[in-house]
Amino acid sequence: MSVAPLAVPPARQLGARSRWSFGVGSIAYGIKDSGFATFLLLFYNQVIGLPSAAVGLAVGAALIVEAFVDPLVGYLSDHTRGKWGRRHPWMYASAIPVALGWWLLWNPPHWEQGRLLLYVFATALMVRIALSTFEIPSSALGPELTSDYDERTRLFSYRYLFGWGGGLVMLFLAYTVFLRPDAAHPNGLTNGDGYRAMAGLAAVLMAVSIVTSSIGLHHEIGRLPPAPPRGGSLRDHFGMFGRTIANKGFLILMAAGLCAYTAQGISFALSNYNYQFVWQLAGGDYVLLPLALMVGAGIAFFIAPALTRGGNKARAGAWLSAVNVVLLISPYVLRLLGWFPEPRMPMTLPILLTIWSLQTAVGVAAFILGAAMLADVVEESEMRTGRRSEGVFYAGGFFVQKLCGGLGILFAGQILSLASFPQSAAPGTVSVGTIDRMTICFIVTMLIFYGGAALFYAFFPFGRAEHEARLAHAATRIDEAMEGAIP
Repeated sequence: MSVAPLAVPPARQLGARSRWSFGVGSIAYGIKDSGFATFLLLFYNQVIGLPSAAVGLAVGAALIVEAFVDPLVGYLSDHTRGKWGRRHPWMYASAIPVALGWWLLWNPPHWEQGRLLLYVFATALMVRIALSTFEIPSSALGPELTSDYDERTRLFSYRYLFGWGGGLVMLFLAYTVFLRPDAAHPNGLTNGDGYRAMAGLAAVLMAVSIVTSSIGLHHEIGRLPPAPPRGGSLRDHFGMFGRTIANKGFLILMAAGLCAYTAQGISFALSNYNYQFVWQLAGGDYVLLPLALMVGAGIAFFIAPALTRGGNKARAGAWLSAVNVVLLISPYVLRLLGWFPEPRMPMTLPILLTIWSLQTAVGVAAFILGAAMLADVVEESEMRTGRRSEGVFYAGGFFVQKLCGGLGILFAGQILSLASFPQSAAPGTVSVGTIDRMTICFIVTMLIFYGGAALFYAFFPFGRAEHEARLAHAATRIDEAMEGAIP
């Protein structure tokens, strides 16, 4: 019986062009995440006037439906053949649909509530599916470009740096340019024309980042593992898909992601409510906020590779997740206990920005390690199934992210409903009791979900030693296969 041939990429250090190009593409995803998570619920609730729970349900339903498309995108990406390889045809084709869908989402027609909710559902679904056709194949390039344990962490550090950078640049522009208070809009976050102008710029930036990344990585196509052999029935393909995802490391990472991304979705969706009504940020505070968060993302870019250099990603990820939730909820807990400075006091904002910057650093670093661990799962699966299935694995990862993004917005809408939070509310007009109820629900959900992520990371089944042993075994199998092919 012949030894099954493997297609393990070399454990190499990538050049600057490949690293930067791999990162640049995530700008589109960062802009999308910033818009969906931070502004979409607020826009349709406070500007358009739809009930928060109904908006959360519409957006959540769109994201959940779209999440089930991702495995198909991953499978098709794994099995695409042509002179541009498996990934690039999908990456190039996604740019225009992403930009168009984004513009439509923020330019709703003047319809009655029922039809408008269907419009939210349809346009949100269009954006997410279009972006999946870039993000899944593009992310799947990570484990194909190198099998080096540390280089993968470094590679995904670039991806998260640019992703957060894209989202935070748009956040900065939102607060300083597009959604600034003016005579007609004392609360700039209710400026509908500002949202529409911001959407136009974001659509262009998303398309440019996708095309730039695709072109920048085009020279790597010849070095990537080939598509699997043709043949087999649809039943065979589904059987292979089932064996691929029935991977202990993959399932544990998906459980951790389910917890972490749900928590992040809730936190992002409620962020502007917390900023305005709990902490009473105003004016120049919103200029400093994205800068502080960007400092945190920059710190994560350095600490994620540093924490795992010579160490174990899973152990570091568990500790980072635990520290993340402690930092996130501490100001809210201290406020309820009466131990935190009152809003608008001189020391309040610097303390908040410091905490939020550190919390962003450890939170982003944990997500970087999760993505790098998913890349390491690829070789374990190949040993078990005989196939590399990067697209399927990253489709699974994005399935969880989309599902949890929908759940996060859905939970945020329900938290606002449970707190009896009023529509079109102005800062300073919401009762303390309502704000306290929202805050308590926020603290509890963060503890449950981020705590769950830390627990699952701790159970990830392998680290550096196991990964390197698998690469050595793969090299032996490749040598045996080559020797068997010599007449």
